[in-house]
Amino acid sequence: MSQISRRAFAALLAGALVAPTAALAADKPTQIAIDWATYNPVSIVLKEKGLLEKEFEKDGIKIVWVQSAGSNKALEFLNAGSIDFGSTAGSAALVARINGNPIKSIYVYSRPEWTALVTARDSAITKVADLKGKRVAVTRGTDPHIFLVRALLDAGLSEKDITPVLLQHADGKTALIRGDVDAWAGLDPMMAAAEVEDGAKLFYRKPEANTWGILNVREQFLKDNPDLVRRVLAVYEEARKYSLANYDVLKRDFIDVTKLPETVVDKQLKERTELTHSRIGAPQRDSILAAGLALQQAGVIQPTVDVKANVDALLDDQVPLPTN
Repeated sequence: MSQISRRAFAALLAGALVAPTAALAADKPTQIAIDWATYNPVSIVLKEKGLLEKEFEKDGIKIVWVQSAGSNKALEFLNAGSIDFGSTAGSAALVARINGNPIKSIYVYSRPEWTALVTARDSAITKVADLKGKRVAVTRGTDPHIFLVRALLDAGLSEKDITPVLLQHADGKTALIRGDVDAWAGLDPMMAAAEVEDGAKLFYRKPEANTWGILNVREQFLKDNPDLVRRVLAVYEEARKYSLANYDVLKRDFIDVTKLPETVVDKQLKERTELTHSRIGAPQRDSILAAGLALQQAGVIQPTVDVKANVDALLDDQVPLPTN
């Protein structure tokens, strides 16, 4: 071996010996990006109390907060790598996973009745069948959209029987109140505001068809940083328990962020939001699977898709939560 080749070989060997350490150091995150959303009240308490910032300060890891306006936006952010953790409905996460979004659902932040079908105060619409031929505001890729599809299916209709008007949730509420649409697949707190402030009617409700509030993580982030994910969930659990025990603080923080009146906030948080669950398990699996199979029956999910296998791939109950 020539002197040059020996030197090259020695340099290559040295690089091979130090590369793993360097790679590990480079791979350590300098920040964790996580969403907050008005449909996830625990996230608001988590953000306002600075609990994640306190947990990761000693590691030099910055917490970056991004607002999600709906499950569709949270899933877009996750797919783009803009956030590491995102709040969605369980059914929306399943559809995203089927469509190739590499996420894992790892935590339950609420059991809500956050969606219903809504119409204006003076509307003649009283049942789902009355939607035939009507304009309905909806946000695709969200639990309200999936709720609408399932409601139509149960009434012997499909999306072809209505005119979907694709708007983000807040714009859907505005369109309903202005009379631009006949109905709206609503989402709290906008739905609660329409009900309390504008006399809107929730003409079709089915709490069991509202899939769970789920926290998702990018699959690669979970694979690369299992300990960080565990710590994030431990802090999330602290915030959930605090929210459950301190409704006045939860309500105050929610009002500070949303600027909504107390009557609207109480409608969402007291009447339609349950915070007593946290672990991913059989109830979430069953609810998300039922939604997926209904969507497949409605033609939203292709008949060749193994829905159960995708539910199994989506849900990860292996990240431990604190026991006390």
